Amino acid sequence: MPDSHDHLALLQARLGYTFRQPALLLEALTHPSYLQDHPEAGAHNQRLEFLGDAVLHFTLTDALFRHFPNEREGTLSRRRATLSKGEFLSRLARDLGLHNCLRLSRSEEDSGGRQRASIREDALEAVAGAIYLDSDLETARRVVLAWYGSLSAHLEQREDRENPKGRLQELVQPAHGNNALRYELVGTSGPLHAREYEVAVLLNDRQLGTGRGSSKKLAEEAAAQKALTTLHSEWG
Repeated sequence: MPDSHDHLALLQARLGYTFRQPALLLEALTHPSYLQDHPEAGAHNQRLEFLGDAVLHFTLTDALFRHFPNEREGTLSRRRATLSKGEFLSRLARDLGLHNCLRLSRSEEDSGGRQRASIREDALEAVAGAIYLDSDLETARRVVLAWYGSLSAHLEQREDRENPKGRLQELVQPAHGNNALRYELVGTSGPLHAREYEVAVLLNDRQLGTGRGSSKKLAEEAAAQKALTTLHSEWG
């Protein structure tokens, strides 16, 4: 059973927190659908999700504010959004094993609810709220940050993938200025209705990488991604 003692003990070990009030953890893991089959189970996790969302946002806001003292509000907001978006939280919940302990209705279970990203995300926020209620804000903050690990590493990976050209510009600008990068069309191939472009990115006169794509924009992004990989391996 998902809410068996062994499953919950393992989950708490992975969370890095042991509940003084185990009922709070059960509530955080209870999807609203579960009450359709088990009306005696008590509360579902939507109220805790509401609270946990605030706990997560405060924790990330505080951590980013301290970790990036020279960044402007817009950059901090964008980075917080990256770390708190549903896709990221769902993957974090999966890594913690929350999906193994969710309490779902039979119909939700049969329809694949245990693997549904939105359900995992809601449960993670609910668990954060439950930890806050079971302890205090400082404890909840510490536990949540341990789930994330290195914020800088996560942000670097996401920003490289989502905006490789912008990230590459940020990396080279301090040492080389604003105009050191340029993208050159190397060649095109394929029929007119399915043209493929190849673009090289150069730092001054040094080629950092090439990329291909169905448009010049996509080829430039692919080249920038290659360049980022090259620079990360050189700079460590």
